[in-house]
Amino acid sequence: MENNIDYKLEDATNDDIELLITYKLKTILDDAKDLPKEEKEKITNYVKTNIPMQIGDYDIIVINNKKVGCLLLEKYEDGILLNELYLDKNYRRKGIGTNILTNILNNNSKVYLWVYKENIPALNLYKKLGFKIKETTETRYFMKYAKSL
Repeated sequence: MENNIDYKLEDATNDDIELLITYKLKTILDDAKDLPKEEKEKITNYVKTNIPMQIGDYDIIVINNKKVGCLLLEKYEDGILLNELYLDKNYRRKGIGTNILTNILNNNSKVYLWVYKENIPALNLYKKLGFKIKETTETRYFMKYAKSL
């Protein structure tokens, strides 16, 4: 497994909206294959409406001048919410997501996130990094990381 791949985070622009919509829908629909058609349509409409409004909060993950993913962090209660971390399939399992997550954890005392139960690789990584399940829905876990003092 390759590690230490150089990446950079760049502010997303309006030119990235279609790319972000694609990433977000892949993230959701790849990990929630069994959703009813109506639910998928609701999610698609929500994503297409909200990404343009949140464009200023997104970062694009860039490797060798190629856009390969995105990151969305938001203020949440007493910490931050990792709303989205997406990497193209060709860039997964190379330590990039772990590196990004580790940097987020090093710079924040409390981090929250939602993960689909079917997304076992992500779930295992979050547990390994110290996230604990705080809430469960039919399809997802809400997890929290709290830095120990």
